[in-house]
Amino acid sequence: MIAQSLSSPLARSLARRARAFYSLTKPRVVLLIVFTAVIGMFLATPGMVPPQILIAGTVGIALVAGAAAAVNCLVERRIDAVMQRTRWRPLPRGDLTALQTFAFSGAIGGLGLWILLQYVNALTMWLTLATFVGYAVVYTVILKPATPQNIVIGGASGAMPPVLGWAATTGEVSTEATLLFLIIFAWTPPHFWSLALYRTEEYAKAGVPMLPVTHGKAYTRLQILLYSLILFAVALLPFATGMSGWPYLVAAIALGLAFLAHAIAIYVAHTDALARRTFRFSITYLAALFAALLVDHYLAL
Repeated sequence: MIAQSLSSPLARSLARRARAFYSLTKPRVVLLIVFTAVIGMFLATPGMVPPQILIAGTVGIALVAGAAAAVNCLVERRIDAVMQRTRWRPLPRGDLTALQTFAFSGAIGGLGLWILLQYVNALTMWLTLATFVGYAVVYTVILKPATPQNIVIGGASGAMPPVLGWAATTGEVSTEATLLFLIIFAWTPPHFWSLALYRTEEYAKAGVPMLPVTHGKAYTRLQILLYSLILFAVALLPFATGMSGWPYLVAAIALGLAFLAHAIAIYVAHTDALARRTFRFSITYLAALFAALLVDHYLAL
């Protein structure tokens, strides 16, 4: 009974600490990253991905992505403390210290890179490391506090996961992998600017120069529409280049028109509720588009 009474508070404390470290990795974001990376692995081969590549590639990319997210939380802890959507994170709440976060990021990031080097290939490891630097350093430290184009320029690192998956399977980066990169690169601005529209006051309070803060909501709404048109066109490139077939084309057009409908609605009559729905739909759009690529790929075999 005494041992049980002592271990129960300890167990609860360890569980809280584990949840805090887990939340540092932004698991929902990492899930989408890993999903597109895995799709890249499967699209790169006419058959099945070798189990070692699939498992090691997925785990390695997920760990490094989680490490980058933890660095983002570390760098932005003061910003997170003043924004409603992020003040619950472990650092603003005081659940973890900066040193603990730094050590955790280094540990899981280093492990992820080692797994990729040992069990996948060197190209995937180096590309993943470059993606980590692009997000954790170039975007988070340099671009985000400096320019409203942070999302556009920094979107390059966020668009890398399917390229990493492709490189894991083939050991190279092909034209097809570049097309997958371009889809996410074009998707990123309307995705994040939809979020920024209904969080404008919070970003302004935090001193982050997001586009609606620096150029106003009307200009941001126009940019969302323009980038959505670009995304619609870019998403058709896999069909235009022969990478995919008619099933994907039908899905891409349907999803693209739905995305455009959201963008047009925001441009014509913006509300925070509509911007929030657009942000959420954009996640569904990307996941469904890449799923359509995968289905089309295996239907063609």
